[in-house]
Amino acid sequence: MTSDGLFDLPDAPPPRPDSGGTLAGNQHASAPLAVRMRPRSLDELVGQQHLLAPGSPLRQMIDGHKPLTILLWGPPGTGKTTLASLISAQTDRRFVEVSAVSAGVKEVREVIAGARRALAATGQETVLFVDEVHRFSKAQQDALLPGVENRWVSLVAATTENPHFSVISPLLSRSLLLTLESLTDDDVATLVDRALVDERGLAGEVTLTEDAREHLVRLAGGDGRRALTYLEAAAGAATAQGKTQITVEDAALAVDRAAVRYDRQGDQHYDVTSAFIKSIRGSDVDAALHYLARMIEAGEDPRFIARRLMIHASEDIGMADPTALPVATATAQAVAMIGFPEARIPLAQAVIHLATAPKSNAVIAAIDGALADVRAGKVGAVPPALRDAHYAGAKKLGHGHDYVYAHDDPRGVVPQQYAPDDVDGAEYYRPGRHGAEAALADRLARIRAILRDR
Repeated sequence: MTSDGLFDLPDAPPPRPDSGGTLAGNQHASAPLAVRMRPRSLDELVGQQHLLAPGSPLRQMIDGHKPLTILLWGPPGTGKTTLASLISAQTDRRFVEVSAVSAGVKEVREVIAGARRALAATGQETVLFVDEVHRFSKAQQDALLPGVENRWVSLVAATTENPHFSVISPLLSRSLLLTLESLTDDDVATLVDRALVDERGLAGEVTLTEDAREHLVRLAGGDGRRALTYLEAAAGAATAQGKTQITVEDAALAVDRAAVRYDRQGDQHYDVTSAFIKSIRGSDVDAALHYLARMIEAGEDPRFIARRLMIHASEDIGMADPTALPVATATAQAVAMIGFPEARIPLAQAVIHLATAPKSNAVIAAIDGALADVRAGKVGAVPPALRDAHYAGAKKLGHGHDYVYAHDDPRGVVPQQYAPDDVDGAEYYRPGRHGAEAALADRLARIRAILRDR
């Protein structure tokens, strides 16, 4: 791939690493706590251990100085910028940061030109970090391609949005896509505990009650940056009152959120979840939204909420509204893609849909009834007419004999035995009289009458 002189800019000033990005000019005492506490080595990194195995692309780039193009995709506060910072600190290559918020095509071209000149003149490689690359236009992303294609730069790009939708295909195909995961509660707690005592952080000037610690961890929702931002605010609230211990009241005051009593591993988790599902089952949409709000504010995993909605859609609605399960499934997909805070919107939509839908437990009753018979030993032989007749000798055994093809009948249903003798005539599915099941009940009665007219 040639540049056709596009990047030959001998008079262009070399870009400065401190030209306004997220890593620029952050080594000062008044920098945010989350910035001051960025890990200085991979050993200090919390979470994302699946990306740090020996020989992994990140290890190759940081420890082996191997030129690579990497896309870091993950929720906010999971370490994307931190990894870029480590690459900057632990490499002898030039490190240049470009902000997708403020840089244009001209700035991108100047960076690539400077990297190309440095490589030709001294052999020094350049690492280019682009934060929030999804904010780059197609033209800006196109401008990165020559540098990536010719390895004039090792590109590290970070995004919170699905790169399959936000990054152009030519750039995506030339990159290693690394997916970062939300931090666990233990990961977030580790960050909070470290910041309390580290000299770069609060240096032991304040302590944290266990309730306050749990509150901050819950509110963080797997976002390390958010946890440290809240901790810094809570510490400021406490010291402003002459206190050296941060209480849950200080934490709630600092982040303007009440401390919702909710333990994801204890009674409150199970009680609120139970009330949430029972409210939807009982068609009380307002109560269901209340419990949803409590779970959201307490930092419940949105994927857990979405899973419960999918189960409820079949267990308590089923065929009374066949759209309930697709809605719940689509909600789970949306939640996985966007995360909080936006995920509250599709979750609320699904709750409203499910709570106001007609209800039926006929689906779960049907499968549980069938399972009960199977477990009781009612597993008779498959009727000969239904057995596989496609192999040599099958017809001699009577397989497929007298099978009637349903499509040959204008009704689409024919009198025929499908179930084994042990359960022939069993009616596991008993449609209710609400929603779509009311019409289905009438149709099913006619189908069963035809099937048994033999």
